[in-house]
Amino acid sequence: MTTSAHDTVQRALALVSESFIAASGPGGQNVNKVATAVQLRLDIYALRLPPEVFARFRQLAGSRMTAKGELLLSAQRFRTQEANRADARDRMTKLIEEAFDLPEKRAKTRLNRVGKTERLAGKKIRGAVKAGRGKVRLD
Repeated sequence: MTTSAHDTVQRALALVSESFIAASGPGGQNVNKVATAVQLRLDIYALRLPPEVFARFRQLAGSRMTAKGELLLSAQRFRTQEANRADARDRMTKLIEEAFDLPEKRAKTRLNRVGKTERLAGKKIRGAVKAGRGKVRLD
């Protein structure tokens, strides 16, 4: 059962819980009266992510993950609830999509026989140079 980033984002948007809190920053007196900042909570375990995607998600989320396994995003960049809500949801979506974008495995380089002998010859020369730097003995 493989899940795509799009399906997971749709599930996350259905599972997310939002609460509005008083924000700091721009807004004048209105900021004291209206709760415009949004706090978004998402239970990551409910998404049932594949293990490698889950590990990458935890790494990307960092301190935004709680000990219970919840993603906690707060948005207060804008002056309206709707703009902050859309901003938080966009950030959550980008985080999930980035978690699904796994880095490619690095293929080991192979060294041929000629390259190996050249490398060892270079090491011998370098060793001889370093050995010549010792104390001068008058025997």
